[in-house]
Amino acid sequence: MVKHSPENILVVVQRSNGDVFLSEPLLRGLARAYGNPRIDLLVNDDTLAIAKTLPHVSGIHTYSYRERAEGKKGQSMALYRKLFLKYDLAISLTASDRSVLFARVAARKAISAVEPDPGKSRWKRLLLSGHYRFDTGRHILENNTAALGLLGIDGGPLEVRAHHTAAAGKSVERMLAERGIGEFILFHPGAQYEYKVYPQEHRNKLLAMLDGLGVAIVVTGSKSAVDIGIKRSLPKLRNLHDFIGCTSMDELIALSARSMAYIGADTLNMHIAAAQDRQVFAIFGPTLPATWSPWCNGLHRATRESMPVQRYGNITMFQADMECVPCGKAGCDDHHGRSDCLYHIEPETIFHEVEAWLKRSR
Repeated sequence: MVKHSPENILVVVQRSNGDVFLSEPLLRGLARAYGNPRIDLLVNDDTLAIAKTLPHVSGIHTYSYRERAEGKKGQSMALYRKLFLKYDLAISLTASDRSVLFARVAARKAISAVEPDPGKSRWKRLLLSGHYRFDTGRHILENNTAALGLLGIDGGPLEVRAHHTAAAGKSVERMLAERGIGEFILFHPGAQYEYKVYPQEHRNKLLAMLDGLGVAIVVTGSKSAVDIGIKRSLPKLRNLHDFIGCTSMDELIALSARSMAYIGADTLNMHIAAAQDRQVFAIFGPTLPATWSPWCNGLHRATRESMPVQRYGNITMFQADMECVPCGKAGCDDHHGRSDCLYHIEPETIFHEVEAWLKRSR
């Protein structure tokens, strides 16, 4: 137990679903060190579903970038008033100006990630009680747990865990039983943005080859426009089962826990499967592995390397053999457009790795 334990803590994570999910080791470390204090989150409203699955969380505040884009005013000021000195400690995992200000308004003792550029972060470093540089050269889990070190907390070996309710587990068992599904591989083709999505022609060719393994393939996804588009393009195959749009976030985590393996994009679902110690076959486009590769709990590490096929622990990663990979951009145009590199990852390469693993596992 750390002396002078804060009783109320706010954690600010104003980024994507994966960032919110991968705050779990920080929350666990805070709860263990401070004797289960009240921990609240401040997240973007489009990440609320995954935020609700995190342990040790008492309450959740939300910010809407959609409302901001629509010109609705007063949202930030209302949050400032609501948060004002309500907490003993605030930690922002996001280096943006708004996130830092939310943390500082919420608590006199505020810690935040800051940009590496001293010019951009100078006023933040002066305002904060503690800070750390958000470094894209280290994994997001290592960035997200940096605040523990500043607080003198030993987080122990770095692992991430996924959580779902018992009700979600029972619901998933019913879904599988109704479809006569026993063992299955989870295939998650979609992502929040198109630039991470494995191309349709390659995807359907891979699914056809996987169908020949004689194992059920459960395809997952949300009700987003990207996932619904994928749903319409799925081939009719004997062992393919379409679950796109059929599960809540809680149920999706339970479904992943029940699977043999994960095949799919570098997105939230990949990190969930890795946290559950599933066999992961991750298809990477322009994303930086040093920051976002699947975390292997068994080895307590991810990878910084880029290569066409690499394996570490329960993880297999695929990337294109191109000089520009990884570029770290949001597609070749850096505006969420097409990623040419994904077209250079052959379905046969992925299939042979899955086939070899399945033979070994049996």
